[in-house]
Amino acid sequence: MGIFISVPKTIECVVIAVFFATAMLLSSAKLLGILQSCTYSNKKLITWAGKKSNLTLGRHLLLALCCALASAVIALAFSFAGQWAAVISLIAYVIFFILFIVADTKLSLRSPATLTPRFFRLSATLWLVNAILAYLCVTLLNFADYLWGNPLFADLKYVCLSILPLLMLPIVCLANLVIKIYEVPRNAFYVRDAKRKLKGANLTVVGITGSYGKTSTKIILSRMLAKKYKVLSTPRSHNTPLGISKTINDCENVADYDVFIAEMGARHVGDIAQLCSLCPPDYSIITGICPQHLESFGTLENIVKGKGEILENTKKEAIIAADCFDNFASYSCKKIKCDCVGGVKSDCNGTTFTLSLGGNSREVHTKLLGVHAAYNIALCAQCAYQMGVAFDDICTSIEQLDYIEHRLQLIKSNGVNILDDGYNANVKGAQAALEVLKTFGGHKVVVTPGLVELGVLDRQENAALGAQLVGFDHIILVGDTLVGYVKEGYLEAGGDEDKIITVPTLFDAEEHIKGVIGKGDAVLFLNDLPDIYK
Repeated sequence: MGIFISVPKTIECVVIAVFFATAMLLSSAKLLGILQSCTYSNKKLITWAGKKSNLTLGRHLLLALCCALASAVIALAFSFAGQWAAVISLIAYVIFFILFIVADTKLSLRSPATLTPRFFRLSATLWLVNAILAYLCVTLLNFADYLWGNPLFADLKYVCLSILPLLMLPIVCLANLVIKIYEVPRNAFYVRDAKRKLKGANLTVVGITGSYGKTSTKIILSRMLAKKYKVLSTPRSHNTPLGISKTINDCENVADYDVFIAEMGARHVGDIAQLCSLCPPDYSIITGICPQHLESFGTLENIVKGKGEILENTKKEAIIAADCFDNFASYSCKKIKCDCVGGVKSDCNGTTFTLSLGGNSREVHTKLLGVHAAYNIALCAQCAYQMGVAFDDICTSIEQLDYIEHRLQLIKSNGVNILDDGYNANVKGAQAALEVLKTFGGHKVVVTPGLVELGVLDRQENAALGAQLVGFDHIILVGDTLVGYVKEGYLEAGGDEDKIITVPTLFDAEEHIKGVIGKGDAVLFLNDLPDIYK
């Protein structure tokens, strides 16, 4: 009968626990990146992992089976070594964990994990949880060996550790739950601190929400208001309580600014109200309404209700896109229907339209592409005018606008026109992007993984997108989750099957493009799909 408690056995348990904690952490790197993309939601991570297309659970099962089989073979082959046979069998875990980690690095995330302090805290917690679980498993196996005293079990006991790779996903979720004990109150304090700083600075706050166009509108408005004010705005697509709070808390002196522009995102009724409690808007903009985020809102009525929360909290005036103005008729705040543009013309060289504000009217040109760009600009021009920016300054800023990164951004490379619309993931934006592509010469190529977060309308809207792709020279569908609906709609609308292909990754799409385009051709990258939808 073996010895259950001794210094060598304790050291053995600790070393094995450290190894498994480190190997499991490195093997969970992709899961951690996806979890971050899911805003640290276990539910969303589990939904993603359950999709057969990403093979996550299958790969974990394969790792466990390989470890179990190889460990058993090695243990039996070294059974002559006595109590060392079980320890030697751990070589199998070293080999297959290394192979798994190397293979996992080749399946890199489309949007790599951001190494934030929270990400490091979660990683440390995951390492500790893995270490504790591995230590308990080894200790229990040694205790069973001590009680039973069976030589065969003594040799094969560490084969049972192959259960750990199978538990990789639930262990990540457990670590996330554990760290939330610290993160939730800490985040609440962080948001309260930002709210206090903003209130003390006494800035004019502009809130921007809508189903699409929020970031573009924010950037355009920032440039217009900069003609008269010193403007602070949330960067990129930071539109959550923590994203907005980070902008405020990272600012050395918020009181140095005149205006704060907050992009406000939402996936559920109540989200906008929460953001408005952090930064109550003096002015607000609603860019438009479409089924985007229907997956989480549930109904279009809920989308309208959720976006309308900004109107309930607007102190002065709200500027609302003309095509959705009637949706918000019941709200009592002062509302302005944005209808200050006319004569919109758009081609591959930009967009021209007539802007009319306060009795002034002028034809202006912007390099921004697409008819929809004129209406985004109009929302900003109306808001800037209401805030006291001169009409001439507004027109000048329109002429000076540059492309907005990843939003129908035109990039010329070796004579090829590349339209980077990678951050576009909505029905209306997709239509606009395809219309812009038609204005270019040469062969026209569309690369898309489909549209996401449409809930019950996933099939309907992606099939409609497929129908709109008919007539283009090459269609490259990326991934597996939604592209079946796109292809279905394309073929039903009379599309040429020889012109459409499906590839697993964006890298494969880029490789295929090299063989079908030349100088003067145009490629549209429509919605660079986030990893959680692969």
